[in-house]
Amino acid sequence: MVIKSTVVCLVALALLGSLCHAQWGGYKPQAPYQKPAPRQEPVKQQPQTPQQTKQTFERPLTWGYPEDPTPDPEVEIPVAAATVAVECRESIAHVEAKKDLFGIGQFINPADITLGNCAAVAEDNAAQVLIFETELQSCLSTLTVTEDYLIYSFTLNYDPKPLADTLVVRTNKAAVIVECHYPRKHDVSSLPLDPLWIPFSAVKVSEEFLYFTLRLMTDDGQNERPSYQYYLGDIINVEAVVKQFFHVPLRVYVERCVATIAPDMNSIPNYVFIENNGCLIDARITGSSSKFMARTAENKLQFQLEAFRFQNVDSGMLYITCHLKATSTLRPIDAEHRACSSSMGGKRPVDRMQLVAPVNPGELVEWSWDCCQPRSDCWKEDP
Repeated sequence: MVIKSTVVCLVALALLGSLCHAQWGGYKPQAPYQKPAPRQEPVKQQPQTPQQTKQTFERPLTWGYPEDPTPDPEVEIPVAAATVAVECRESIAHVEAKKDLFGIGQFINPADITLGNCAAVAEDNAAQVLIFETELQSCLSTLTVTEDYLIYSFTLNYDPKPLADTLVVRTNKAAVIVECHYPRKHDVSSLPLDPLWIPFSAVKVSEEFLYFTLRLMTDDGQNERPSYQYYLGDIINVEAVVKQFFHVPLRVYVERCVATIAPDMNSIPNYVFIENNGCLIDARITGSSSKFMARTAENKLQFQLEAFRFQNVDSGMLYITCHLKATSTLRPIDAEHRACSSSMGGKRPVDRMQLVAPVNPGELVEWSWDCCQPRSDCWKEDP
């Protein structure tokens, strides 16, 4: 039993030796394996208290706040003074120069300034202005001809004289160039000469239409009303306008107005409150305060209509359609060109009408009610 046990151990060692021989490749360690010594913990050193030393200087230090930075000086650039104006008329030049010529609050001596060799012809003490007027060829003017213009140039000279009996002057000499430009080409017409072409301006005027507007106004009649909502008892202010543009002076009239509940003026129900070439009859029929207002301009006409509704109609909308007409202001007021409304004053408020007169003289003139009857003439009723 002892021998078998020994053999087994040898075999085991042989296997171990074989394995080690295969791993080390012929190298065989000479010294046996030794267990490493236990690791020693480092000794903690106590921090040493630093030693302070006082630094000394050979001479005392001087210290102060830094100086504020100084900005670079700004150079003020003088602004040109708009003190000279010219109005170029047909054959003369009208020049105005302020006495404060340099715009510094110091008036100049009128004797020190000339237009060419011409002195001022007038002086406006209220506006502190010197006035020069000269023909285009006078006062040392010069003429320059270009392709499109004739240019007349003048020089406004300012030569200050010494103050009193001294050699002191407060201002410098100055010269302002004044020019008048006149176009060389014009559209002219001559009776003996009838051109074959038609000027564009004549074509434009002949083909241009009249532009009318009808809008709701605020109570003071100055601005367009932003809302279209009214309540019963409110006053509806309406303004009719014809655009003047380049026409001869025009006067606008309201010939006929009808109120409906639909955009179609012929729809049913309807209510005609202005008829017969400008007669506002609502006050005569219903006793309301509807009337034409006095004119503030010939191309404008305002009237007031008291708000109402149609009986047995649930619609809250009301459409007003008016027929407008414009004529020259030179045309007199007659049975076809008028603006009449019922007069609520006087002994017979229902039987009399008031006619809106032109802006000049701008007053209401009473006329007979017959002027607003069909096929009748207007006449001024004697008092």
